Amino acid sequence: MNDPHTAARPATEPGDIVLVRGQAFFSRLIRIFTRAEGEPPTVVNHVGIMVTSADIVESLSTTVRRDLVKVYQGGNRIYIVRKNNLGEIGQQAVVKKAVGYVGKRYGWLKIVAHGLDRLIFRGRYVVRRLAVMDNYPICSWVVAWAYWEAGVVFGVPPNAATPDDIWDWVMEKHPEDWTVVRTTTVSR
Repeated sequence: MNDPHTAARPATEPGDIVLVRGQAFFSRLIRIFTRAEGEPPTVVNHVGIMVTSADIVESLSTTVRRDLVKVYQGGNRIYIVRKNNLGEIGQQAVVKKAVGYVGKRYGWLKIVAHGLDRLIFRGRYVVRRLAVMDNYPICSWVVAWAYWEAGVVFGVPPNAATPDDIWDWVMEKHPEDWTVVRTTTVSR
């Protein structure tokens, strides 16, 4: 890939963000509902955090820790990005917070809150403001709150963040602060 932000270092590190563009119906639906008015089409629908050089923490039906290479197949497009100058202390804070979510049940009501904000309030931060239940994370919640621990915000409050907000902040609004470590399509 000829991306000007792509680093020569291909290895992942703890704290790297994994942005995923899935091909399943639900993945496409998420991209439709997280697109803001007047914005170009949403690129990604899921995010997670690398907690070792091989393991990702992500929210599915529960928040899990699993091997990145073993789980992403079937045509998913993967972008792995690293915060420049995060430092070891920041990296440890991000990983500790992300790992703390492992085993927690998925926050389905947060998806409803995102949907209501999109459908009723045209994407404004109204219903999501009430979704402060830390025991029931969604994928973007895990990434946004983990990075909050290191003093990084993705342009919106952590409980309002979507995968699209994280993508926009990293790839569109502040690419000079991030390095694309790897971009790949994983197929069977």
